[in-house]
Amino acid sequence: MASQVPVIGAWYQDATDDEIFEVVAVDEHAGSIEIQFMDGEVSEIDLDSWQQLLLLPAEAPEDWRASYELSNEDSLSSDDIYIPDNWNDPLLDMDSDTIYGLDDF
Repeated sequence: MASQVPVIGAWYQDATDDEIFEVVAVDEHAGSIEIQFMDGEVSEIDLDSWQQLLLLPAEAPEDWRASYELSNEDSLSSDDIYIPDNWNDPLLDMDSDTIYGLDDF
């Protein structure tokens, strides 16, 4: 019986079905646990059923990104925000006015 508390982001192996899945959400108020299998299928288990499962802790599979359709190139690119050097230059937003040959600047 599963005496383990479901942890979001943790991987488990169902010993009876020999399936590996990740816990992606836990809703204590509704009494449900959302899990995602390696093929990308998402399922929901109630807390009572979770206690009946024979679960073993598992390591994340090497190809766990396959269900998310991520490539190796995706892992190399960072999610850093690019901010140009002059992003906050107030002079860039000003339009120059030239009246009678005189310039604002």
